[in-house]
Amino acid sequence: MRAAVVEAPGKVSVASVPDPAPGPREVVVEVAACGLCGTDLHILQGEFAPSLPLVPGHEFAGVVVAVGAEVTELRAGDRVAVDPSLPCHECRYCRVGRGNLCERWAAIGVTEPGGAAEYARAPVANCVRLPDHVDVRDAALIEPLSCAVRGYDVLRGTLGAEVLIYGSGTMGLMMLELAKRTGATAVDIVDINPERLSTATRLGVTRSAATPEEFDRPGGWDVVVDATGNAAAIQDGLGRVAKGGTFLQFGVADYAARVVIEPYRIYNQEITITGSMAVLHSFERAAALFASGVLAPDVFISDRLPLEEYPRALDRFKAGLGRKIVVQP
Repeated sequence: MRAAVVEAPGKVSVASVPDPAPGPREVVVEVAACGLCGTDLHILQGEFAPSLPLVPGHEFAGVVVAVGAEVTELRAGDRVAVDPSLPCHECRYCRVGRGNLCERWAAIGVTEPGGAAEYARAPVANCVRLPDHVDVRDAALIEPLSCAVRGYDVLRGTLGAEVLIYGSGTMGLMMLELAKRTGATAVDIVDINPERLSTATRLGVTRSAATPEEFDRPGGWDVVVDATGNAAAIQDGLGRVAKGGTFLQFGVADYAARVVIEPYRIYNQEITITGSMAVLHSFERAAALFASGVLAPDVFISDRLPLEEYPRALDRFKAGLGRKIVVQP
């Protein structure tokens, strides 16, 4: 089959690789679409994957074409979205229900061959069947949506909160859509990319600007979300949290990123600083939300490219062009 392959740090190509075969409790999915995200750039930089080469792609959906000998839940022809999480189910964190913090953390498309390929293998337990009205090519959005759902699980949103989001890329826009549905009275977004801000306006953001100074809100926001991973944005956002408020680190920052915190302010103003990592008990809910129409796929997906253009898709993503970019094998 054809697949994108990260061969070494900074080097990616599309090549022929062996077809996957299902284990006893696994299925093989013919990939309909696979999304790109910041994690893929980290893999390209050699940061996440324990070893290269690797077929990336952890945001994907498709049609089951083969099932393992012990699989009864799915059959060939079923349309599914795939949760890429592969917790060990044995370590301390898995035993207390925190599989996203697994000591042997692994994921399809991050540590195991992924969905940037014609076919991908997955445990049957990771597959969620899609209803007939959902276009399987759009369902690659379910995985990033499940990360956003996890983010709001961490926030434990309060009705009437006023929210500031840094970044109006795919994840920032998903956080916007969920904020509107979790009782926020106002959602503001900042981004230096005017095109992305225009999409936020289209989706009904309260206010949008290139910098928070334009909002003239000295008291800060109840909830501040960084969806950029940019150290400068994170540093600025930490200073925008209102008394008693919460800062959520949602974007994936570089390992080397550093910011300065003010311990006395955290104490004196009872500020919470927290993070949200990947997917945790949120994939099925995200699939249900997606099927209910919580996202408009044609708004969120800006580029649909053939698999052979995976290197160009990465370049477009790295340059900040478009919104969600997907490849379609």
